[in-house]
Amino acid sequence: MLRGVVLRKAGGAWHVHVENGTVVSAVLRGRVKHAAGIKLAVGDEVLLRTEGSSWAIAEILPRRSQLVRRAPGGARGVRVVVANVDQALVVFAAALPDPNLRMLDRFLVVAEASGVAARIVVNKIDVVDPEDVRQQFALYEAIGYPLHFTSCRLGIGLDELRRALEGRTSALMGPSGVGKSSLMNAMYPGLDLRVGEVSASLGKGRHTTVGAYLHPLPGGGYVADTPGLREIGLWGLPPTALDTCFPEMRPHLDRCRFPDCRHTTEPGCAVREAVGSGAIAIARYESYRKLLDEVLAAEREKYD
Repeated sequence: MLRGVVLRKAGGAWHVHVENGTVVSAVLRGRVKHAAGIKLAVGDEVLLRTEGSSWAIAEILPRRSQLVRRAPGGARGVRVVVANVDQALVVFAAALPDPNLRMLDRFLVVAEASGVAARIVVNKIDVVDPEDVRQQFALYEAIGYPLHFTSCRLGIGLDELRRALEGRTSALMGPSGVGKSSLMNAMYPGLDLRVGEVSASLGKGRHTTVGAYLHPLPGGGYVADTPGLREIGLWGLPPTALDTCFPEMRPHLDRCRFPDCRHTTEPGCAVREAVGSGAIAIARYESYRKLLDEVLAAEREKYD
């Protein structure tokens, strides 16, 4: 048997990067799928065996993490975007399109809820005043998220970002048009990922990545190019766990009067006190309140 990592699905087969560095095409038999009890995803570690002149997936190994989103089309449950992720690179543009920090908070919560460390990449800093951009994102650095400021055109920040990817499995996240594929092409020209344009009328990117695709990196590690997602659902996240997905709230949670405090109207809420004192940014608290309404609605929907 050979051990490998699933790179992508192609028709009825899966492309798997095996231990000797080659990529083989393998099929997944129904009995293996049912035995695993999970749906095979990009990033899964598998064991392969030969079946005549072809390869078959004999076993899906346990996952150490998974990055999930709500199943599309209003369906219930979640879809695994990529498995066995070490870190999420949440990419936003400094401009073209303008950054939506409320959406950034949503991506960060998805990473936190999945147990995946997050880095923030602010791309296209060559089209704006760099100091203005740094001030705009300074809040996230204060919270503890590593920040990378990059420009594909000028090559700014690419060496540092490349070092952060080495030897790790990273998932690129972020809205369309922010330059995720351009970043990968600039750092690893051999990848030759498809690059989309930004609509001048809407200021939004056109989708260029159809499905998650895990790319082996020179020197070790992988990067998953994920579809541009305008919205991410938080299906399956309990309302009581949302506050733990905001790192700046965690030090205050044990000081709330009620253990099930949702930090909205309850008396003796340490989180709201921290907001009042400036220890928690008002904008982040507003993001929490908006996402709380969403997860509460999703919780009710599960029982409808």
